Amino acid sequence: MSEIASGLGPVFLLILFGALLRRINFPGELFWPQAERVTYYVLFPALLVSKLGTAEVGNTPLIPTLGNILFMFIAGSALLLLARRLVAANPAAFTSVFQGGTRFNTYIGIACVDALYGDPGLVIAAVTIAIMIPLVNVLCVLVFHFSLHRGTLNMGSILRSLLSNPLIIGCLVGIGLNQSGIGLPGWSENTLALLGSAALPVGLLAVGVALRLHAIRSAWREIFSASLQRFLIMPLLLLAALQWWPLPQLNASVMLLFAVLPTATSAYILSRQLGGNTVLMANTITVQTLLGFFVIPLWLLVLTALL
Repeated sequence: MSEIASGLGPVFLLILFGALLRRINFPGELFWPQAERVTYYVLFPALLVSKLGTAEVGNTPLIPTLGNILFMFIAGSALLLLARRLVAANPAAFTSVFQGGTRFNTYIGIACVDALYGDPGLVIAAVTIAIMIPLVNVLCVLVFHFSLHRGTLNMGSILRSLLSNPLIIGCLVGIGLNQSGIGLPGWSENTLALLGSAALPVGLLAVGVALRLHAIRSAWREIFSASLQRFLIMPLLLLAALQWWPLPQLNASVMLLFAVLPTATSAYILSRQLGGNTVLMANTITVQTLLGFFVIPLWLLVLTALL
């Protein structure tokens, strides 16, 4: 327990520090959207390329990893769709419940993996992200389409969105450099490592800045449903899948950590763009980020006891 606390403590303290910086309006409201943009498009991709470019990617069993992730997301999505009338008052609210129950905060996930498992864990996390991000984005866009729009589904638009995702690009470039034998020649390795080292602190501060404590008020049924899915059902589905497709303990630990992460702040952006319930989405993000302080260590203790 002490190892988990000392590993995750600084992660959550940085989030709280970000919330404090927003409270005192430092360095100003215009700074943080740009800082998050730089983190998303530059720093995080640099971190992924840095870790994957020279890593032993072949040590990550891809087929069992893919099978576990597919089972967790498809089964979890099916459960939410079957219960959609119970978990949400209307279709717009359901899109927020669905995003809250399936999306994950990459910033928090990478920071926790780095604190607990170091570089070997980061390589597994990068491969996991490369699988999970396209899958969860496709599922969320499809749910928005069929819940709210029901028009012609533009698969080309979805594909362009996925191929332009900087985190996916970072994973693909890193794996491509790795498998081609090029690696990270010359000064590129140290340069990317320096850029990547800024990703975690800036990303976590941005998570804290995005918290909206005053926004927590109504729609407790939807927030509870999304949080139950995010923090209980999804990890249970993953543990069930791991019985069929066993993985080494480190791989299983990293995947479970990603299965219990609070939902991503980018869920708010997608909700705003596609006509979802943005107020509910903001409330869900805030509640789940706060719950993550307690839920993530508990699940890591459960996994330690099981493996």
